[in-house]
Amino acid sequence: MDFLVLFLFYLALVLIGGVMICICSKTHRLKDPVRRGAQIFSYIIPECLKRAMGRLLHYLFHSRNHTFVILHVVLQGMVYGEYTWEIFGYCQELEFSMYYLLLPYLLLIVNLFFFTLTCMTNPAIITKANELLFLQMYEFDEVMFRKNMKCSTCDLRKPARSKHCSVCNWCVHRFDHHCVWVNNCIGAWNIRYFLIYLLTLTASAVTLAIVCTAFLVHLVVVSDLYEKSYVDDLGHFQAMDTLFLVQYLFLSFPRIVFMLGFVVVLSFLLCGYLCFALYLAATNQTTNEWYRGHWTRCQHCPLVARASSATPQAYRNIHSHSLWSNLREIFLPAFLHYERKKK
Repeated sequence: MDFLVLFLFYLALVLIGGVMICICSKTHRLKDPVRRGAQIFSYIIPECLKRAMGRLLHYLFHSRNHTFVILHVVLQGMVYGEYTWEIFGYCQELEFSMYYLLLPYLLLIVNLFFFTLTCMTNPAIITKANELLFLQMYEFDEVMFRKNMKCSTCDLRKPARSKHCSVCNWCVHRFDHHCVWVNNCIGAWNIRYFLIYLLTLTASAVTLAIVCTAFLVHLVVVSDLYEKSYVDDLGHFQAMDTLFLVQYLFLSFPRIVFMLGFVVVLSFLLCGYLCFALYLAATNQTTNEWYRGHWTRCQHCPLVARASSATPQAYRNIHSHSLWSNLREIFLPAFLHYERKKK
């Protein structure tokens, strides 16, 4: 057992160190403490493991592959399998509303539909045929996006708000980010599908967490567990407390409690990211623009290393208008293009 714990601890060090080394090898903007930490890990981790970790991280995050798509489907299948196998039946016995129990399945169907659309839809890849069209869509701010710039890889003129994706190896109009979970770029033509996919995925996780919590609370109330007592290690009777009640539920329904913890954590993470995505949509920004704009605003920060000759430039979001106009640009891009063409 001790050997297993040590092995797992060493494996965790290898993973963390490999990530740090790979990150440090990709950027020159990290400060000395991080770089020194990576150097310490480089002495601990064998060279063969560093090379293997680098190849694995490159395959997972810097090349198109279906690893995370498969992982997404497997995790969703496991969660809904547990929900169907245990929770659905128990809730039926406790006479829960059928509409309440079927809601997660409805959200799953909608989520999988928009997940597929996000994966399969062209994100707005720039080609010779549509290059001139995209060049007319947005004005250049001459700070983040300059006129007459060319992509050195695609040999195409770069429209405003576009970016070359190093993973997919193509330029995307209104590039937001590359999402490994859908194995596709998120751009002008599939951002609306991605937002609905993210919204339904968040709603699914929250709904499952609510149903699981309601089942366990209802079980405790029906069985009067909070009024019972237990015998401690010294043989004394103790009143039921919250900690012991959680332990009892975990021992009685381990998979349900574990799944509840998983979907609760997932709900918080998804809610946070959904709020961020909705903020970007409401202000007509992309993740790429937000990050680059945030970086230009941080140029005066003393923790950021930069060349002495570099002069920070002020960035202002010139594409944001009214809330309705910003959302219409995402969810009705064809209508927006038609209006621009008329003008």
